[in-house]
Amino acid sequence: MRFKRFLYCFVLIILLVILIFSIYNIFIWFLNYKTEISELQLISNQKSFYNFLEVDFDELLSINPHTVAWIKIPSTNIDYPIVQASDNNYYLNHSFYDKYNPAGWVFLDYRNNCNFEDKNSIIYGHSQNNKTMFGTLQNVFDNDWVSNSNNHIIQISTPSENSVWQIFSFYVIPTTNDYIQIDFDNDFSDFIQMLIERSNFNFGYDVNENDRIITLSTCFNKNDKLVLHAKLLDSQKR
Repeated sequence: MRFKRFLYCFVLIILLVILIFSIYNIFIWFLNYKTEISELQLISNQKSFYNFLEVDFDELLSINPHTVAWIKIPSTNIDYPIVQASDNNYYLNHSFYDKYNPAGWVFLDYRNNCNFEDKNSIIYGHSQNNKTMFGTLQNVFDNDWVSNSNNHIIQISTPSENSVWQIFSFYVIPTTNDYIQIDFDNDFSDFIQMLIERSNFNFGYDVNENDRIITLSTCFNKNDKLVLHAKLLDSQKR
């Protein structure tokens, strides 16, 4: 009898510990989510729109000196400052406000020129379930989204230049690093052709060795990446 009572109490304590731990994790997730939304609302007040994307970088740089650009993609929630650190790890779990946050932030590959002057500039972001960061990049799989050519234009602004980029490829691929190449000898044409052939949709836009491109990369699931490529269409100095 005593053993049964002891066993009952032991199981009850274990269940209580599990319950408390679960509530704690939910509470931490909720705090991170609220912080993320609050930060996004504050940041969204720092920019305005014209034909090109116009951004107040003085204000953004006063908040985070790692700020290098702003990106906006139509019919998605992607409308964020882009940061760049000395590696590709820091902003996997830090917010724009330099605080720890599992949602991370949208960031440029540390190897890239911060003015997007490389042949291939690579931008990373988590695919958040709450549709923040690159969580709405999956909109590209919607037929209504991809069939609207207005959605094919990405706006990017840096402190020195405003630019628009035209999407020419997107696909899901098992995790690999062959699309995040930055340095090219004479193989950029082959690289471009590989990206076009992978695309889930035939955009029909001309892309050649004289173009500069951007690459957006995010997780699609545990084993695969969702990747999108766009070429420079037009730019103007700020």
